[in-house]
Amino acid sequence: MNNFVEKIIKFRWAIAILIPLITLTMASSLKNLEFEGSYRIWFGEESKILKDYDNFRAVFGNDDAIAIAFKVEDGIFNKETLQVIENITRKLWETEYIARVDSITNYQYIHSDTEYPDEIIVEDLIEDIDALSDADLKKKRDIALGEDLIVAKLISGDAKTTMIVGRMTPKAGDDPVVSFKLRDSVLKIIEPEIKKHGIKFYLNGGPIINTSFIEIAQHDGGTFTPAVILVAAFLLLLVFRKFSLSLLSISVVIFTFLIVLSIQVMLGFKLNNFTANIPVFVVAIGIADAMHLLWIYIVARKKGMDNKESIHYTVSKNFLALLLTSLTTAVGFASLSISNVIPIKTLGIATASAAILAFVLTILFVPALLAILNPKIKAQTQEENKNHNISKWYVNFILQNNTKILFVSAFIFVAIGLGIFKANVDSNTVRYFKENVPFRVTTNFIQDNLTGPMSYEIIVDSKENDGIKSPKFLQTIEQFYTEFYAKYPDVRHISSLMDVVKTFNDVMSNSKTIPEDKNLIAQYLLLYSLSLPQGMEINDKMDINERLLRVSASVNMIDTSKDLEIIKWAESWWDKTPYSAEINGQTKMFAHMQHDVTNTLIYSITLAVALISIIMLLIFKNLRMLPLFVVPNILPIALVVGVMGWLRIDIDMGVAIAGAIIIGVAVDDTIHFMVKYVESRKRGDDLRTSLEYVMSYAGSAIIFTTIILSIAFLVFMFSDFNPNYHFGVVTATALVIAVIVDLVALPALISKIDNREKSLLL
Repeated sequence: MNNFVEKIIKFRWAIAILIPLITLTMASSLKNLEFEGSYRIWFGEESKILKDYDNFRAVFGNDDAIAIAFKVEDGIFNKETLQVIENITRKLWETEYIARVDSITNYQYIHSDTEYPDEIIVEDLIEDIDALSDADLKKKRDIALGEDLIVAKLISGDAKTTMIVGRMTPKAGDDPVVSFKLRDSVLKIIEPEIKKHGIKFYLNGGPIINTSFIEIAQHDGGTFTPAVILVAAFLLLLVFRKFSLSLLSISVVIFTFLIVLSIQVMLGFKLNNFTANIPVFVVAIGIADAMHLLWIYIVARKKGMDNKESIHYTVSKNFLALLLTSLTTAVGFASLSISNVIPIKTLGIATASAAILAFVLTILFVPALLAILNPKIKAQTQEENKNHNISKWYVNFILQNNTKILFVSAFIFVAIGLGIFKANVDSNTVRYFKENVPFRVTTNFIQDNLTGPMSYEIIVDSKENDGIKSPKFLQTIEQFYTEFYAKYPDVRHISSLMDVVKTFNDVMSNSKTIPEDKNLIAQYLLLYSLSLPQGMEINDKMDINERLLRVSASVNMIDTSKDLEIIKWAESWWDKTPYSAEINGQTKMFAHMQHDVTNTLIYSITLAVALISIIMLLIFKNLRMLPLFVVPNILPIALVVGVMGWLRIDIDMGVAIAGAIIIGVAVDDTIHFMVKYVESRKRGDDLRTSLEYVMSYAGSAIIFTTIILSIAFLVFMFSDFNPNYHFGVVTATALVIAVIVDLVALPALISKIDNREKSLLL
């Protein structure tokens, strides 16, 4: 170790120049940094869920759309409002990437000719708006409110709210650039209507989700990274009271995340809502390393050592602990790589590499700069050293109250931990956004005033070509409607070609039922298809062999556990018939992410604990010490999840990420504590002296590190992306719990099981 430190001191100028130079050279690639917001980033290319969805789109076309909703308190059936709808509908048809537009003005109204009752007419519901009288408008309103296909879909039951839906061309939603173009095009379309009529419009759909993801990621990355760095720098300045030491710590952090981000760009990765926060995670990792290294350096200088001696002293005292904490932190992050949720996987891999890189830079750059700067730190006597006095008080408190501490700790842990059984996992994409985000506002507006903002695409297999024309099959579809509505009130609207067949039969036979004649059904569908204008075809409602029928259901925003329940019920319902069905669409895709989120939380934590335990065994070669490493680091996660269960706060991806990270970061405290404790015991110190040594050499650094990291992570409270918000709150809370466990419960436990004079653990 002495030779290693001597070489750092000898080549200090080379290290001090080369590391910033290499960093800046690599950082030049950051000009190519891009953000990714498509729904596809959440799934691997080999994902079965993604493949099923792509197959669905290959048969039925793109289900992605952009929707414009608004409400008029006096009702929408007046010339002025109908003209607004018509203008937007017409302009949307002319918009690039839009394949079809549906609104109440171009709804294909099926009715008989007044002069020739045997003839059926299919035409736009609203035409020649200027020529409509008040009586005509009332008649159109009554007609619209009698149409099952559009009530609670394109128009509300009170005729005050309406929605215009622009269906996108195939794969248009896969490109984030297209999402921004479409959103901006729609904003230009509605801008004149806003100025002229003062209507408040609400935008929804895939492009709005994609742009919301990207803009929030850019905002969080551009706001929180500098905010966290400034906060950390300020707190370090308060701790060290030297600008040079604060700047030195922050430099390591900045170098680390610039290099990691540069590598991400070079490998072709784009930032997303999670990986945009890599710099903040690196701040946490780098600050912890620098804090412990510099703290021991200051202790050495206060003892009267010169600069060179202090550098040797701090590296030798910290090298093993920093190496172990870096490995365990890397393991904690790397355990996220088993996740099937791609942003979580990429975040885990990138940040795990950052943990190792931060260690390398800390152990090289900090000693080299200390050798150059030679900070002036006044030596102190033991009486002047307040830290020493605090250590004595701390040890007395632990030894005198160890039984009480353990009893109270156990009671609190059990009481809070029981909340785990009340915890709920929810990965609803809408709830990823806070209530004030425009996309979330729109979703709530649509649900409150019009229809369910989520949708299930139910693909029913009739089991034979032309099977969708079978009366028995369509009667089963109708029965499914009835039972689906009755079973789940959150289902707001269901539609399919079955509704068209019933409408035709009502017009022709004055009976809104399904005909018993298959040929008649075929004639109805053919006539309807031939009567539709270009772009309004029905090939998105069935497959080319007319075997598969698409049933679309609009559903309220609900917990993903409820989504999965509904999906399972629907598919099971069809299994009891001669037919079968499979649910598809983006709502189903993200509902199934709940399983992946749960697995991430459970498997990554389990993997992290297992790997960290192996590392501890290899280093300390003592099985009896293993529980002292594992238990203090599982408790913070269990307690935080317990609190969330009691408070009914849903577990989302942010919490899943936090779990593995808490293991990786919180175990650092335990390692620094135990390394110093074992070091003291091995040289023959008794229990009291060893605990005082731990507090003097690691305790203060652990406390200050926790304060800095907790405040840094709490910055995420200001994010509009709920997984980031939950991640910040959960991680900060868990780190505080971890330091209490490590500095109160752990020493109390050690004082009970370890002999006061000679260690029983070694």
